[in-house]
Amino acid sequence: MLQRLYFDGPLSRFELGPATGLSSGSVSNVVADLVADGLVEEAGSVDSDGGRPRTLLRVAPGSGHMIGVDVGETRVRVELFDLTLTELARAERPLSPQRYEVEAIVDHIRHGIAEVLGTAGLAPERLLGVGIGVPGIVERTADRGALVHGQTIGWDAVPLEALLRAGSPLPDTVPYFIDNGAKTLGQAEMWFGAGRGARNAVVVLFGSGVGASLVTPDVEQGRAVEWGHLTVRVRGRRCRCGALGCLEAYAGAESLLARWREEGGRVPDGTDEETALTTMLAAAYPSEGAAADPVALAVLEETAEYLGAGLSDLINLFQPERILIGGWAGLALGSRFLPAVRRHAMSYALRHPAGKVTVDLGRLGPDAVTVGAAILPLADFFARGGRRPDPAPEYPLPAWRTAIQERTPR
Repeated sequence: MLQRLYFDGPLSRFELGPATGLSSGSVSNVVADLVADGLVEEAGSVDSDGGRPRTLLRVAPGSGHMIGVDVGETRVRVELFDLTLTELARAERPLSPQRYEVEAIVDHIRHGIAEVLGTAGLAPERLLGVGIGVPGIVERTADRGALVHGQTIGWDAVPLEALLRAGSPLPDTVPYFIDNGAKTLGQAEMWFGAGRGARNAVVVLFGSGVGASLVTPDVEQGRAVEWGHLTVRVRGRRCRCGALGCLEAYAGAESLLARWREEGGRVPDGTDEETALTTMLAAAYPSEGAAADPVALAVLEETAEYLGAGLSDLINLFQPERILIGGWAGLALGSRFLPAVRRHAMSYALRHPAGKVTVDLGRLGPDAVTVGAAILPLADFFARGGRRPDPAPEYPLPAWRTAIQERTPR
C-alpha cells in the first residue's frame, strides 16, 4: 500500500482497495497504522458520486530522508533527499584528473554527508540510509562489507563500507548501500525516468568511461554489466583497465579527448573533462556560418560508430525493449550525436531484435546516478513495509534466535 501511494498517489481509501486487492476493512486498518507512524498524511479531498467527499492520502515527504552519493570520475556529488526524492541539500567535491586516492574520496563522502545534514538541519539518526554509486564491480562480503574492484581507477578490493564506518558522522543504525554507478543510474531511469513501463531495458552510463545496467523481469533491481570492457578491436588502443581494444578505449569521454588531441585537436590546458568536451563539441558543431573542425567531427563520428556497434551487442545478447543513454558525457553529446549512434546500432544488430528496440536519451539529467543511489535505501525501506532497520542488540542473542536469523531469507 505504501508503494502504491508513493507511485500513484494521492489516492483515496476507496481507490486503494482495487489498487491493492485488499478489503475495505484491511485498507482502513493499514492506513490507520501508516498515519499513526507518520508515513501517510491527508492531501485534500475529492467529490464522490453522490456521497461524502473522499479524503485523499499521500506519502508524507518528511517521514524519511536518504542521502545519495555519486563517486564519479570528475567529482564526488552528495545529495540529501526527503522521502519523495525532493532535493534538500547538496555538496560537490571536484577530483583531479586520474587521481582516485581512496582516503581522499572517503573524506569527500564523509564531509559531504556532514555538510548536507548541517545545511538541512537534519539529525543523522533520521536517515533511512546512504546509497553510493561507484565505478567498478561491487562485491559483498560478510566480514568486510562492500568491496569495490575498480580496475580503471586503480581500486583493488577497496573495503569502502568499512572505511566509511571508521570515523563516520553517522550512527551504526544508518546503513550504507554501495553499488555500481551504472546500476544506480538504471534504477533511477526505471523508477522515474525514460524506463518507466518497460520490462526489459538497458541503461548506459556514458561518462569518462562507459558502463551499462541490464533490467529484466528476472533482475528487477538491475544488474551492472562491464560493457565498457567488451573487446571491440583486436590489438586496439590500450584501455585504462590495461587491456587492448576495449569499447571504453574508443567511446568514453577520456578516450574521445585523447584521440582528438592525438590527431592535432586543441584541447584546452588545465580544464576538466566536461569543459574540454564542451570545447570539442563547439569545434565540431560550430555556430552558423563558422567552419567545423574536421578532426573533431571525424573523431566524434568514429565514436558514434563504436558506440553503436557496442549497443548492437547489447541488443543481440539481451533483446531489450529500450536502450537509454545517460551520464554527463552522453547527455552533453545529446541529440546531435544520437541519430548516428542509433543508425550504427541498427546496422550492426540482428534485424529481429533491432526492430523491437528504441534508443533514446535518459530523462533525469546529470544527477541521475545520485538519485538512483538514494533509491537504494528507499527500496530497502519499502521492502521492510515502511519500517526502519531494527537496532543491533547490545547483548548476545540466544542460540536459537541466531539460528533462525541465519536461515531467514534476506
